[in-house]
Amino acid sequence: MVVLNKIYTKTGDAGTTALGTGIRVAKYDVRIEAYGTVDETNAVLGLVRLHTTTAELVDLDAMLARVQNDLFDLGADLCTPDTGEKLEYEPLRITAEQVTRLENEIDELNGPLEPLRSFVLPAGAPAAAFLHQARTVSRRAERLMVELSARDGEVVSGPALHYINRLSDFLFVASRFVNHLGDGDVLWVPGGNR
Repeated sequence: MVVLNKIYTKTGDAGTTALGTGIRVAKYDVRIEAYGTVDETNAVLGLVRLHTTTAELVDLDAMLARVQNDLFDLGADLCTPDTGEKLEYEPLRITAEQVTRLENEIDELNGPLEPLRSFVLPAGAPAAAFLHQARTVSRRAERLMVELSARDGEVVSGPALHYINRLSDFLFVASRFVNHLGDGDVLWVPGGNR
């Protein structure tokens, strides 16, 4: 259980932070960058949800609430490196079931949408525009997670990598779903301003 009685601890004043294992690393460590960017994605989803309070978006809002919770799970997963050593507790890890749920929700949202015949611009309804922002931040988190997993001695689980990859797909389809309920996607016109 998390208990936060005092918000500042001064333990990070020298530029380090503690992982879930207690090991201290530099605040610029790629693992910190990865789960910090997952947190940033979550914050953007909070902005999205300011615009998903209507009755027609209630199901999407519930999906986004689940994703926000999953992103805390993902942050906890990344914060506790799998070193192969026995810990005093069972670390929280992303599961294949969370990935499957996200895939099912992608399919549900994609169902009423017409196939794309052009790239879409990150625009449209406010919720759609913020979903695109969340998508690009989640892609940055994915790049950092892949970089971390490529480093010697670092492990990022398959389900965690699958989840972050599916998340950007989910956010893209969700943005299209929101725009579908309004004026539609804003399409890219190649060379349209020449």
